[in-house]
Amino acid sequence: MVLFSNADLERIVSGEVDLAFRSWKRPMHAVGGRQRTHAGVVEFTAIDRVELDEITESDAGRAGTDLARLRRFLTTKPGEIYRIGVRYAGPDERAALRDRSPDGAELDEIVERLRTMDGRSRHGAWTRQHLSLIDRHPGELAETLATSIGRDKLPFKADIRRLKELGLTESLRVGYRLSPRGRAVLARLRLTASDAGWTPG
Repeated sequence: MVLFSNADLERIVSGEVDLAFRSWKRPMHAVGGRQRTHAGVVEFTAIDRVELDEITESDAGRAGTDLARLRRFLTTKPGEIYRIGVRYAGPDERAALRDRSPDGAELDEIVERLRTMDGRSRHGAWTRQHLSLIDRHPGELAETLATSIGRDKLPFKADIRRLKELGLTESLRVGYRLSPRGRAVLARLRLTASDAGWTPG
C-alpha cells in the first residue's frame, strides 16, 4: 500500500499531482492496480525503478514537493527507488453502495452471500453477530469489539473489511457503524432468525 497524505490526495484528485516516489524492497503495486483511499480511488499508471540522481526538479514538482525534500525522504528508508504514476480514478464505489437501499431480491442475494461466508468460515457463523455488534456499539475500538466476543483484533478487522466490501459497514475515525444498507440487511437477518425460532442478535 502507498500511503498518501491528505494534502497529496487532494492534489491527486485535482490532477495537480500525478507522480509519487517510494523506496521499496520490492514493488508493492502493479501498473493498472488501484488503491482505495478516503478521497476516492487512486490508480497506478506506471511503476519504474529509477536512480536517485535521475529524479529531476520537474519530477519532484509533479509529486507535490521539491527535489531536495524528495531526496531526503527517499534516503530515510532502505530499498530501491520507484517512480509511480498516479491518477484519480473516481470515487470509491462502496460509498454509493452503502447509501443504496436494497430491494427484496437484492436483500435475498446479500443474505445468501453472508450465509456462504458463514459456511466457509473456520470460526463458525459470524456475519449476523458482527453486524449486530457494530449496530449496538458504533464507534467502539475494534480491539474492544473483538475482545468482547473472544476474537483477536486482526482477524476480526479482516472480517469487518469483508462486510465493508458489500457496503454494509463504514469505518469511522474510531471503530465502525452500519451503513443504511447494512441496517436493512441486519433487519432482514433478524426477521429470518425470528421466523426460524432463533434469538435475534
